[in-house]
Amino acid sequence: MHHYWVVGASWEGGTDHQDARFVEQGIWMLGWEEGKQPERAAEMKPGDRIAIKRMKGKGQTGIRILHLGIIRGVILDTNKVICTVNWVSTDLDRNINESRGCFQSIHGPFEHDVWIQEVFCL
Repeated sequence: MHHYWVVGASWEGGTDHQDARFVEQGIWMLGWEEGKQPERAAEMKPGDRIAIKRMKGKGQTGIRILHLGIIRGVILDTNKVICTVNWVSTDLDRNINESRGCFQSIHGPFEHDVWIQEVFCL
């Protein structure tokens, strides 16, 4: 069974957006080394689904989903966590009203439910 991951792609405090580069290169990379985020990212597996999100901005609720993909592989032998990804749908700008607390760089693994269906439907 595969899991679902909602991830960020903005570095430098949310101002340096990496998502276009990630899609072009067929990757996603965790840009943070603090806290439990690297441990959580190490749980990602080939076949898992991944969605790049972006926050809507101050005073707004929810998130925007930009890109959807399927993880092909996970590289853990560097100081970063890097996933190779088959990006299957890009440049979506999908509005998701409920954020489910997805404010950091990586959230999951999620099981399939109504919210995941809204985030990941093609």
